[in-house]
Amino acid sequence: MKFKKFKAATVQTSPVFLNVEATVAKAIAFIKEASENGATLIAFPEVFIAGYPYWNWIMTPVQGSKWYEKLYKCSVKVEDEVMQPLFQAAIDYNCHIVIGVNERGDSYGEIYNTNLIIDNKGVIIGKHRKLVPTWAEKLTWTSGDGSSLKVYDTEVGPIGTLACGENTNTLARFTLLAQGELVHIANYISLPVAPPDYNMAEAIKIRAAAHSFEGKLFTIVSCSTISQEIMDALKVEVPNVEELLTRKNSAFSGFIGPNGAVIGEPLIDEEGMVYAEIDLEKCIQPKQMHDILGHYNRFDIFDLRVNIAPTRKITFVDSHEEFNKRL
Repeated sequence: MKFKKFKAATVQTSPVFLNVEATVAKAIAFIKEASENGATLIAFPEVFIAGYPYWNWIMTPVQGSKWYEKLYKCSVKVEDEVMQPLFQAAIDYNCHIVIGVNERGDSYGEIYNTNLIIDNKGVIIGKHRKLVPTWAEKLTWTSGDGSSLKVYDTEVGPIGTLACGENTNTLARFTLLAQGELVHIANYISLPVAPPDYNMAEAIKIRAAAHSFEGKLFTIVSCSTISQEIMDALKVEVPNVEELLTRKNSAFSGFIGPNGAVIGEPLIDEEGMVYAEIDLEKCIQPKQMHDILGHYNRFDIFDLRVNIAPTRKITFVDSHEEFNKRL
């Protein structure tokens, strides 16, 4: 049996705020650079296209309402023309891409926090919608469902992904592990409005290490940053925005190995891109001691059931038609 070895890249940067076309172009520039440096998988932050609703944390819901409208107008469907250059870049640079988007729903009050999994043929092989928007995020995003809680087989190995706080959801993580996940993409936004004694960068690292150590797999973390452009845009409503959104240790991007240890030097707060060599053979030995998917579990005692049916908004029933059929 041959085990996959490849080079991966992860990005820590900000989007071009609420500008889909410019953010896609920025992503493509990173993809080109990563490919030139030998990477065949690149991870981007949560809702990188094209921005996070920071206003939910620093404005009242009434103040933030007009910002929701702006976000909806620049949310995307995967078939939108503006997204096509991104898919072409996956082909041009022979790179697998995992990237967060604000996905537009059919209702004007429906936006999903979605991670796209794009293979090196430019095909969207999967999309995961965040199951539970965290705290103030509920003012913006609609919850996803179990149909997107999947692992996707690719040329670089089995990939799964969760967004931000979902990486604390043990059952969601186990659902991915049970499907053979070996490469986990955990993407985040920096959140400076956390309590003063909360080290966000360290918390992100702990979550990633827990998943890698428990599942004996590689975790790739990509976190966004808050640019001056974002703060300037929100300053109109919140004059002290820089005080609220500036904080050390609010972003962590990097790699965690199957032993739970950080690989190489991560990015803390700084913008940029880092790389790591991924050798899936390294997932074997740690499982000899603790394999929670096999010998180190008791499935006769524990029984996790996951509803993977897509949410149905409505079911049409024509009882008269059914009656005629029975006749």
